[in-house]
This record gives sequence, structure tokens and C-alpha cells, in this order.
Amino acid sequence: MNAAVLKNCPQLLRDFLFYMETIRGRSSRTVEAYYTDLHTFFCFMKIYKGFSDPKLPLKEIDISDIDLEFIQSITLSDVYEYLNYTMTERDNNAKTRARKVSSLRSFYKYLTTKANVLEENPIQELEIPALKKSLPKYLSLEQSLELLSHIDSSSPQRDYCMVTLFLNCGIRLSELVGLNLSSIHFTTKTMTVLGKGNKERLLYLNDACIHALEDYLTERSQIKSIKDKNALFLSSRGTRITARRVQQIIQRSLEQAGLSGQGFSTHKLRHTAATLLYQQGGVDIRVLQQMLGHVNLGTTEIYTHTSSQQLKDAAESSPLKNVRPPKGKKEK
Repeated sequence: MNAAVLKNCPQLLRDFLFYMETIRGRSSRTVEAYYTDLHTFFCFMKIYKGFSDPKLPLKEIDISDIDLEFIQSITLSDVYEYLNYTMTERDNNAKTRARKVSSLRSFYKYLTTKANVLEENPIQELEIPALKKSLPKYLSLEQSLELLSHIDSSSPQRDYCMVTLFLNCGIRLSELVGLNLSSIHFTTKTMTVLGKGNKERLLYLNDACIHALEDYLTERSQIKSIKDKNALFLSSRGTRITARRVQQIIQRSLEQAGLSGQGFSTHKLRHTAATLLYQQGGVDIRVLQQMLGHVNLGTTEIYTHTSSQQLKDAAESSPLKNVRPPKGKKEK
């Protein structure tokens, strides 16, 4: 955690953040999101309970004096007031408020079951705001082929290989960036991926992935100065490629394929892999869950949506599709 952040961090919150990072294996980015959400919460609570000047901007409020007594004074009704504030004053949508609720629930669960400083969890019954369920956006099979045929860059084999792994394996951006040479096992045609929570999973590589990797490794061997010898995907400077650089490469490739401006992104390639595997590959939902690294099956079930073509095919499959209305019956 950033030293400046920890300076304005009460001890109980600091302990929670260290626990999430070192014990639960949450990424530094996730831990920072926890801090941001809980910092906003405590700033609001200090104003709401009369411990801070309401005219003072939230970022200027000192929360380092938040102690157990203050935390114990917070009720479920207070939390509802806070969520109403995030909606009406900060214009947070349901998804953002759901994340804030998740951060609060994790913090209070830690205080109750891990730190054991609270006997009862006051927000035990706090519900996550209902989210609008929308279908994941993904590339069609034709669009995927179009993307693969429009990889034109200074490192074409590298960029083609990254797109191929996204579309065939459904890995996350962070997982792709974190791949090492030792992650690829050509003998068994497998790949070891380090997912969320530092959980490893083994993925099988099809021929498309194997050929793309072999071509890229030939290109990689031509790089004169490699600073990060373990990293699989390298930048032009010989360092491990960054997530931001991969995003830029994917956006440029989408533009070259005439697919820009349609809401596609690096993460949408993961959606594409999952959707095509389920719809056209006939992969079982539980196998898909393991492949994507989802803890809950419900997370995977979003990919079981039906396509427009499937709905059309279903309508055409009706045994009554050729029945026509009777002609010319005259009324008596």
C-alpha cells in the first residue's frame, strides 16, 4: 500500500487491508479499491455524526482517528443513509453502489470473524443493490476471424498470439500479462494460469494456440536485449508487457478489422471465448466454469444466453411452422 495512504488510515482499516492483500491474496489494485470505498464511507460517517465540518471536501477529512468505539456506533440505518448519499449526491449507479456494499460487508465480516473485535455484525442483513442484468457483449465467430486476420504491427506474431489466447482460452488480461515462459508446457499442450486470489489453474491448449505460441517464441528469440527473461510476452524494450499496452494493441487491431466503436475491448474477448465455447463448441457449463476460473457457477451462467440465430432456429423447429390459416370460410 502507498505510504501516503497508510498515513491517513486507522489501525483497524490498515489491518484489514493487509489481511486482504497478504492472507486473501487480493491484488494491490483491489486493495486500493477497498481503501477508496471505506475511506469515503468513514468520511461521510464523520460528517453525518457531527465529527467533521460538512463543508470540508471528503478528500481533506482525516479518518486516522477512527477507532473501534466509532465503528461500533455505526448502525444499519446509518449505512442506508450513506448509500442514499452515494446515489443522490455522488450520482453512483447501482454497480458502483454494489461494489461499495461489497467492500463494507468484507470489512465488517473481517472485524467480526477474523479480528474478533465485534461480537455482532451490524450490517449482516445489508443487501447488495439489484443490478440490471444485461447480456455480455461478444464478437461473433465471423468477427473473431476478421480480427485474427487483421493483426498488423511491428510484433505481429506476439499480437496474434495474445489475441489467439484470449479468444481460445478466455483468460483475463491480468492472467495474460502474468504469463511466464515456464507457464507454457508444450509436451502436454497445457498452460498454467495464475488467476484471482493467486489461484492456479491448468488450461489445455488447442493447435491454434500451440502454433501461435511457436511462431511468437521464434519472434521473441530475435529480441536483442531482454530485461525480463521470465516473462512470456515482452514489450519492444524487452520488459514484461503491461496491461495498458495490451489494451492499446487490442484496440488498434479492432480498428484495423473495422470493429472499433462497437463496445469491444480486451475483456470482451474473454466473453467471446466463453460464449463461442458454450454456443458453438457445446462445452458443459461446469467445464466452462473451471476453464474461466469462476468460483461460483452463477458467474458463468451469464454465458448461457441464447443468440438471435438460436432463437430463429428454435422458431423454425416448431412442428406447427407450416400450418396456415383456413381460407375463405364465410360467416352464416
